[in-house]
Amino acid sequence: MLEHVVLIKPKPDVDQSAVAALWSGIAGLKGRIPGIEAIALGDNVSPEGKHQGFTLGFIVSFVDRAALDVYLPHPDHVTVVPLVRAVAEDLIVFDVERT
Repeated sequence: MLEHVVLIKPKPDVDQSAVAALWSGIAGLKGRIPGIEAIALGDNVSPEGKHQGFTLGFIVSFVDRAALDVYLPHPDHVTVVPLVRAVAEDLIVFDVERT
């Protein structure tokens, strides 16, 4: 299993409708791209206060690394990228392979 973690620092003036469109777009990838097992998304709820401005995020769980390789260039994923850009001032992508 591979976890594709994306942390988003939203633009200061981001509209909540843009965030809602992003969440809808990300959630809609499950079932359309093979190899996606689960998707979690939303606001950071950590009480630690160590987010450094990265207050939004999502995790896409894949069956394996090969599924991530299918996902990245997949047309449905490519259509979500502008939704991320509309919201994100900055982002971090971190992929973790579970053993």
